[in-house]
Amino acid sequence: MLKVAIIGTGYVGLPTGVGLAELGNQVVCVDKIEDKINKLNQGKLTLYEDGLEELFKKNVKSGMLKFTTDTKSAVEDADIVMLAVGTPPHPITKEADLKYIYAAAEELAKYLTGYTVVATKSTVPVGTGDEVEAIIHKTNPKADFDVVSLPEFLREGFAIHDFFNPDRIVIGYESEKAKEVLLKLYQPFVGKCQFLCVKRRSSETIKYASNAFLAMKIHYINEMADFCEAAGADVREVAKGMGLDSRIGAKFLNPGPGYGGSCFPKDTNAMAQMGKKYGTPLHLIETTIAENDNRKARIGQRVIATIKDHPQGKIAVLGLAFKGGTDDCRESPAIDIIKEMIKYSRNIMVYDPKALENAKSILNNTVHYAETITEACSGADVAVILTEWEDFKKLDLDHLKSIMKSPKIVDMRNMLNGEDVIKHGFQYQCVGRKL
Repeated sequence: MLKVAIIGTGYVGLPTGVGLAELGNQVVCVDKIEDKINKLNQGKLTLYEDGLEELFKKNVKSGMLKFTTDTKSAVEDADIVMLAVGTPPHPITKEADLKYIYAAAEELAKYLTGYTVVATKSTVPVGTGDEVEAIIHKTNPKADFDVVSLPEFLREGFAIHDFFNPDRIVIGYESEKAKEVLLKLYQPFVGKCQFLCVKRRSSETIKYASNAFLAMKIHYINEMADFCEAAGADVREVAKGMGLDSRIGAKFLNPGPGYGGSCFPKDTNAMAQMGKKYGTPLHLIETTIAENDNRKARIGQRVIATIKDHPQGKIAVLGLAFKGGTDDCRESPAIDIIKEMIKYSRNIMVYDPKALENAKSILNNTVHYAETITEACSGADVAVILTEWEDFKKLDLDHLKSIMKSPKIVDMRNMLNGEDVIKHGFQYQCVGRKL
C-alpha cells in the first residue's frame, strides 16, 4: 500500500483517486473549495461520471479515500503527490495556463517530508516538469523528491472503465528511483497493458500528440461526411471500410458536430502554440482547429434553415454535454451550436439528462430549459440531437410526432434509424448521407 495525495478533485483527480483507492492505496484528495470537500467527505459526488458513484462510496466508507482542504496533512508522509489541477487555455494566446500547476507545486513543496515522487497528472506543455522541479527546489531546498510526468488517458464518460482497463501506462522520469515507485503503484496492471517508461519531455509530448492526432481523425471523418452527403455516398459505410484497415482502425471515425470537451480543444490549441514556440509550425493541427470551429457554426446555421419558413418557430435541443456519459459542458459542440442559433432565434428549449445545471452556468437565460424530452419537444418545429445519450436512441417517435408542431429531426449524432424516422412521417437529416 502506498500513500497518495492528489491535488485537484475534477474529472481527472477524482476518478484517479477512486481508482487508486480501489487498488488498495491510501488516498487523500485535496481541493481549495471547502463546500466541495464537505460534500465529498459526506459521500456526495460533485460531478457525474458513469460508474463512479459505487466505487466512490465504497472507498469513502472504508476510509481508503479521504478529502481535505489542508495540503499539509495530505502531503506529509505521502509516497506520491499527484498534480491533477486544471490547465485551462489562456483566453488570448490559447497556450495552457500553468498558474494552478505552479501554485500547487509551490505549496506542496513546503510540506514534503522524506523521499516523495511528485507526479504531474495534468496535461502540461513540454518542459513543465523542469519548471515544477525548479519551483520545489527554490521553495524547499532540502526536499528529497523527484518529478515525473504521468499523463492520464481517461475518456470522460468512460473514466472508470479506462482506469481499470488502460491501453498503456506512460511514465516520464529522470530518476530510476522515481520510476520504481510508479511501477510499484501500477503493479496491478503488469501483464494487462503496455508500460512505457520514457524521458520526461517525451511523456509530456505523448499526451498532446495523441489528442491532436485523434482530433485530426475526427475532423477528417467529418469532412468525409460532408463529401458523402454531396456525392451520394453513405459515410457509415465509408467509415466501416476505412476502419477495417489495421493501419487506420475504426475508433474515432464517427462523424458528428465536431470535437469538444475539456481536452481536445485545449490540447490542440496548446500543441499548435508549442509548435510556434519551437519554430516548427504544425499546419495540420492549426487547420483542424479552424475547421472544427467552422463546422459548429455551419451546423447551427443548418438547423436555423429548417425553420426559415417559421422564423419564430421553436427549436428543441436534445443534448448539452460534449458527449454522453458525462455532465461536462466545457467546450461542448452542443453549446457552441446553440450559441450560433441564438444569433437567429431566442425560441430554443434545451434538455440533457445529466448536464442541465452545468449548461445553465454557460447559457444563462439565453435559452429555455426543459426537465424532460417531452417538455423540450412539445410544440417544437424541429428537434435537434447534439449529444449521443442512449436515451435518445429510444425516442418514442409516435409520441414525438403527436406533440411537435412540425415533425422534423436533425440528428447530428446519427443516433436514429433514418428510414424508420421517415416512415413515422418525419423530415429527417443526419450526418454523412441523404435520405
